[in-house]
Amino acid sequence: MKKQYLDMMQFFDGYVRNYRRMNLSNIHNRSMFTQREIDYFSNLGEMLGFDSFVEDGKFDKIRGRSRPMDLAWWKWDERIDKENYVHLALHLERESLCNKDEDTIEKLFSETEEGYIPHNVVGIQYVESSKRIDFLNSLVIKRNATQKSNALMVYRLYNSEYDVERVTAYLFNTNGLSEQRSAICKRDELGYWFMCFEEEYETLQRTKEEFNGNRRGNAVCSKD
Repeated sequence: MKKQYLDMMQFFDGYVRNYRRMNLSNIHNRSMFTQREIDYFSNLGEMLGFDSFVEDGKFDKIRGRSRPMDLAWWKWDERIDKENYVHLALHLERESLCNKDEDTIEKLFSETEEGYIPHNVVGIQYVESSKRIDFLNSLVIKRNATQKSNALMVYRLYNSEYDVERVTAYLFNTNGLSEQRSAICKRDELGYWFMCFEEEYETLQRTKEEFNGNRRGNAVCSKD
């Protein structure tokens, strides 16, 4: 059947805009971050009319065993089939460990049974460097040439100098990379993580600098 592609960049917009609502702070561990993000996309799928399943089985023909999907959205429509799901609308993987980045892509683009080939895939992966992102994207393009999914890869790279994470989304179609957008993830004054788009962060920084400059100016004037 013809694949039903979703507006994946709009999903990334929502992921960024709603990140603060996940209430993740510096006291939460890595597993909590993974769980909250998967829960976010699980709820999103249900609101869009899909059936969401966590740790859903998916047979890997190369490995000869099932490798569960972190999250799956299945499309049900009795007008088309009264006994089976129509298609696997989305397969999502979320991984915090940098050394499992290739494994994430293998799971998203595994050789599997026909009914388990996802129309859309999302990979949220921590990485160690920008060069690693280039390598991983080359793997996505190679794998997707066969699978032909609508693929959104989100990479999170920590910048120790500024104590922020750069979150970059790459959208791939059957012809390769089609769109890219970047966001910033950092802690607020209360220790909770939030995201904003890169251009918004630059505006925020300028506003803070101007505000601090005015405060210093007012302090000098008040002494006079």
